[in-house]
Amino acid sequence: MAEKRLPTIALLTDFGTRDAYAGIVRGVLANRAPEARVIDLTHEIPAGDVRAAALHLWQSHAYLPAGTIFLLVVDPGVGTARRPIAVRLPNGYGVGPDNGVFSYLMTPDTTRHAVVIDVSRLTTELPSLTFHGRDIFAPAAARLAQGAPLSDLGPPARELVTLPAPRLDMTARGATGEVLWIDSFGNALTSVGKLRVSGPKVELQPCWHLGSPVSFRTSAAVAEIGARHRLPLSGTYAEVPAGEPLAYIGSSGLLEIAVHGGRADEVLGLAPGIPVTLVFEG
Repeated sequence: MAEKRLPTIALLTDFGTRDAYAGIVRGVLANRAPEARVIDLTHEIPAGDVRAAALHLWQSHAYLPAGTIFLLVVDPGVGTARRPIAVRLPNGYGVGPDNGVFSYLMTPDTTRHAVVIDVSRLTTELPSLTFHGRDIFAPAAARLAQGAPLSDLGPPARELVTLPAPRLDMTARGATGEVLWIDSFGNALTSVGKLRVSGPKVELQPCWHLGSPVSFRTSAAVAEIGARHRLPLSGTYAEVPAGEPLAYIGSSGLLEIAVHGGRADEVLGLAPGIPVTLVFEG
């Protein structure tokens, strides 16, 4: 007999680890869905940075077990009229605020499989105005982990808040995107992708909107950052001398900018929003 797979809840918040907030949410999950595995994706999203939360969800969702419940609490509008929602995602479910955190995984069918969480179906107590992660989102995620359908949580949501797609302008010359995130190593993740190496060529399949894929030779691609920096596309950090910048395809298939043994954000002055162009030369 095949072993029954335990439900999985993945946490992604801006709580940090200094305070007890993340632990409290885990405690609610342990009480309400003790059979569920809880995975901490990160609690270090910058406070209130919904776009960063959406990016990290996009980056990680495919590596979690099918049916995972993604519990996102990056909620600068907590206590306002913004709605608590639960949605069907490509690899499971999402529970969190209706502020765009699920934008980068949404498809045309997402709105048809989304509900507004009715708090009265979860508890008879009034939720805190400042801690919906504890009082609304965690109980809703636990209910899904116990096998409840979305419809048990509330009525259809009909329309959802969505963020603008990251920049990705395709031209005959190349693809222009933007820096999306600076990771803890100082590397810059850009919106140019997804990129996949296929022999001596690289294939670019736009991942933020519908678009035609293109292919080009790895030896004929250069990343341009403004007018000051032109970085040939490299395979690994070691292909350039220590202290030198490089462009490469990161683990998420996005074009990334780094400095071998250093921080690209400091050396190159990179920050979210700065444009980066991958030029198809030759």
